[in-house]
Amino acid sequence: MLPRPDEPALARRATSVTVTAVRGRDASRREDRLAGEEPMAIRVAGPGQAPADVAVTMRTPGHEAELAVGFLHAEGLISGRDEVEAVELGDAGAIARPDDEVLVRLRRPFDPALVAERHFAVSSSCGICGKAALDDVHVRARPIPDGPVVAPEVLWSLPARLREAQAVFEATGGLHAAGLFEADGTLVAAREDIGRHNALDKLIGSRLLAGELPLHGRIVLVSGRAGFELVQKAAVAGAPILAAVSAPSDLAVEAAAQLGMTLVGFLRGDGFNVYTRPDRVATGRP
Repeated sequence: MLPRPDEPALARRATSVTVTAVRGRDASRREDRLAGEEPMAIRVAGPGQAPADVAVTMRTPGHEAELAVGFLHAEGLISGRDEVEAVELGDAGAIARPDDEVLVRLRRPFDPALVAERHFAVSSSCGICGKAALDDVHVRARPIPDGPVVAPEVLWSLPARLREAQAVFEATGGLHAAGLFEADGTLVAAREDIGRHNALDKLIGSRLLAGELPLHGRIVLVSGRAGFELVQKAAVAGAPILAAVSAPSDLAVEAAAQLGMTLVGFLRGDGFNVYTRPDRVATGRP
């Protein structure tokens, strides 16, 4: 069974503080909202096994089960919904915030040595990155189909549609978001988090739990830059198109090219750059 899907109170996702606001030479005291950030431990256990610690990530409270299974899928530790027996939160009698601990119970044995091999290092500002992981991503990511082909107008519309779904961003201005769209621009799901990679893990986890992986035929949009770790996660989930409102890194472009993904950057207004596989964008030009 999965934890109750209720979202934590807005007070945990968007904390109220008093600030001194300076505008020119005028200063005033006012209330402000800050994006919530808390640690979350991810553990895994197979039948009859003791839980194995996998990672601790800093995240914005909400969608903990999705974050845990999305992370495990992106790192190749689980492959699909059928492997997940249950997702459990921590003991409410032992810790004040049970959702700060998530245990994913599998229907098959789990090898803890896989965790030691990967040397996970996770934070809200940087995902699991590094050039040494590129070959591993290429091996674990299945081939991505050629389609779909989307019109520029569809891509132009996506940032505004994602922004409309960012409830906590409206309160704080301090969260990243990831959105999943159909090829015609219809929003499928959106997730927010203080970490850009956490937002994408939550989004992918939501589709894994819904039995909707791989993400063939769909578009993933992220609110910030497109780093290598986001290309990695989107490719493992089978997304053919990853778009970002800001710039990609050189390693992200290299990875997208190797993995057969269309990578779009600087998606703002009526413009964007296509760095890899431009054949999926119907511009009428090479």
